[in-house]
Amino acid sequence: MNKEMKLMKGNEALAEASILAGCDAYFGYPITPQSEVLEYLSNEATNRTGMVVLQAESEIASINMVYGAAGTGKKVMTSSSSPGMSLMQEGISYIACAELPCLLINVQRGGPGLGTIQPGQADYFQSVKGGGHGDYRLIVLAPSTVQEMVDFVGLGFDLAFKHRNPVLLLTDGALGQMMEKVLLPPQKPRKTEFEPWGTTGKLKGRERNIITSLSLQPDVMENINNHLQEKYRRIEKEEVRFEMTDCEDADFVLVAYGLVARICQKAAHLAREKGIKVGVFRPISLFPYPYKPLNELADKVQSFMTVEMSSGQMVEDVRLAVNGKKPVEFHGRMGGIVPSPEEILEKLEQKLVGVLA
Repeated sequence: MNKEMKLMKGNEALAEASILAGCDAYFGYPITPQSEVLEYLSNEATNRTGMVVLQAESEIASINMVYGAAGTGKKVMTSSSSPGMSLMQEGISYIACAELPCLLINVQRGGPGLGTIQPGQADYFQSVKGGGHGDYRLIVLAPSTVQEMVDFVGLGFDLAFKHRNPVLLLTDGALGQMMEKVLLPPQKPRKTEFEPWGTTGKLKGRERNIITSLSLQPDVMENINNHLQEKYRRIEKEEVRFEMTDCEDADFVLVAYGLVARICQKAAHLAREKGIKVGVFRPISLFPYPYKPLNELADKVQSFMTVEMSSGQMVEDVRLAVNGKKPVEFHGRMGGIVPSPEEILEKLEQKLVGVLA
């Protein structure tokens, strides 16, 4: 079946990708800058595939509807933006402990608090360190283009069912509102097979499937935690994703994820025009984080600068990865301000190149 090329806004492309991925149900509550996801699905999804699309009364209701629907073994998802994701954290913790596959979308905006509707990257800690209670992890993917917002929907569902774990796409308001050409995948049918663990009614000859995140016996709860930790270690081995651009001969490396990584690639190009050898390292999976390849890169370059739309969150993981081998500097913007390539180049020259001059 042929793929289709379209010019689409990021949020709408993501919504279209969920229909094409055979998603069974979406539960959400509108919030800027991602309301187009719910609007697009409301207009398109049900008539085309029979996908259930429901605007809940709140983000808390949305994530608990995802919890219930995911328990049946169907493909389900929700989307929100930073303050809305904060409201969902309790339900996400329940889903992680119950080991239910689902797709979560965070189109980040600047905070803290209600903040601004402009883009931000200050939800990194919440996303990769476990924003809710307890020892759990999400698989976190960070798209940097509208095309990747499309591609990572299908990948996210695949990883969610492979590992029986929630997958979070961590994007931002700029990518959500940006229009780019995208190559859409062919339509997948909705799921018809039942998962052996799904709560779809008791069949003759089979024990009841019970899904819960509650266990009052401490030894049982510890066993559940040990099982989860074994799964997270397996995910760390199997699902690390990253991209390196012009790092082979680089003296300096910019580290960034999502939209900022694209801006860093332009900054690196401008630097090379001035004779400064700069590469870009882009983590694609934020959990699991690509510690090992970043550590190995530290043996070949002089220093790093992490660039984020935050006060500095991912930079802590970069420093853990580099482990003191080389200096790691930081440049960040907040309040919804997107750094320019020229600004990044100026900071790179001040913090890295200037130090060596």
